[in-house]
Amino acid sequence: MGFGSYDESEQQDQNVETDDDEAVTVHENDHDGAVSFDTDESTEDLVGRLDEMRDDDEE
Repeated sequence: MGFGSYDESEQQDQNVETDDDEAVTVHENDHDGAVSFDTDESTEDLVGRLDEMRDDDEE
């Protein structure tokens, strides 16, 4: 039983015409900024919570 013909010549040298004017510009909406947050917890408390989360993932 076949699944259709396969011609390797169709897989070679495929030329696709593209229009660069309509292409997506990945840097069009780049933003520079900073992120900050305030917390009443110490770094030691936060690292402890992170360790707890990692232990939960391992189980």
